[in-house]
Amino acid sequence: MNLSNLHPQPGSRRKTKRLGQGVGSGSGKTSGRGHKGQKSRSGGNIKPGFEGGQMPLSRRTPKRGFNNRRFATNFQCVNLGSIASKFSEGDTVGIKELYESRLVRNSGKPVKVLAKGELGSAVVIRANAFSKSAISKIEAAGGKAEVV
Repeated sequence: MNLSNLHPQPGSRRKTKRLGQGVGSGSGKTSGRGHKGQKSRSGGNIKPGFEGGQMPLSRRTPKRGFNNRRFATNFQCVNLGSIASKFSEGDTVGIKELYESRLVRNSGKPVKVLAKGELGSAVVIRANAFSKSAISKIEAAGGKAEVV
C-alpha cells in the first residue's frame, strides 16, 4: 500500500453547496436564507439566552441573600473501603498516593476521607479533612488520621 493508493471511502466526501449561483440552481438569489430579518443577514447570529429584547429569564428571577458557592471549598471525597482495597497494612497514604492510585482526580485539590466501607488494616492517612465516623473507624483499625 502506498500513499498514491489511498482514497476516501465512497460517499464520505461531498462537494460543498455552492450558494448564489443563479435562480435556476435552487440555491440562488437569497441563497437559502429566506427573506429579510436578522437571520438572513451576514453576521446575524443570535446569542444563546437572547429573548428578542425581552428581559431574559436569568435577569427576571429574584436574587436575594448570601450564596456561599464562590467561597466554598470543594473537596474530593474518598471512601475508606476504596483506600482499603488499594493499600495494605502499615502504608502511609497521602494525597500524592491517592492520586497515583487513581482514587483522586486532581493532586492539587483538597481531599476528604469518608467512612463508607471497612478499613481492615492499620494505615496512616494524611488528608485535608475527615468525617468523624471515618476518624473513629481508622483509629479502631489501629491506624492514624492526620490532617494536612
